[in-house]
Amino acid sequence: MKPFKALLVATLVGASAIAIAVPLKTDSAKSSVSAVFKQMNVPVEAPFRSFSAAIDYDAAKPAASKANVEINTASFDIGDPMYNKEVAKKEWFNSAQFPKASFVSTSIAPSGAGKLNVSGKLTLKGKTADVTFPLAVKAEGGKQVFEGQLPIKRLAFNIGEGEWKDTSMVADEVVIKFRVTAAP
Repeated sequence: MKPFKALLVATLVGASAIAIAVPLKTDSAKSSVSAVFKQMNVPVEAPFRSFSAAIDYDAAKPAASKANVEINTASFDIGDPMYNKEVAKKEWFNSAQFPKASFVSTSIAPSGAGKLNVSGKLTLKGKTADVTFPLAVKAEGGKQVFEGQLPIKRLAFNIGEGEWKDTSMVADEVVIKFRVTAAP
């Protein structure tokens, strides 16, 4: 009877391990995070070159899913080294004091085929706000692809202090666009 018990225990432990969602590994070559804003009423899209995403997603149980994203604020690339140094300064991201921006999900709920509503805490420049946004999820080449857009107001996070609070130069509205490709 002992070998049967050992086999039963091993089978139950193995089955419970399979039921637990495995965190997905981000494919950074096929993933991106950028900010879209208007400068002097001209649309600009600039990428963050360095970020990490930890996603624990189970399509069968999306409500049990979790996401955590960290962005290196000094990696914001406007396309010119001088401007890149400027946005890392205290008036903008203050990357020396706040090197990371982050998003941590608090709930993920299905909202139709291939769609989720995600809520969580967004932290930028030391300020945290509750945010909610729609997310599209699809399978592509054996991987999961998560795409979405999160509109924010930059001044709510003190992004653009002093003379840069003037929204006639840089609009207050910013959209954080992302595409994260990940697999087990």
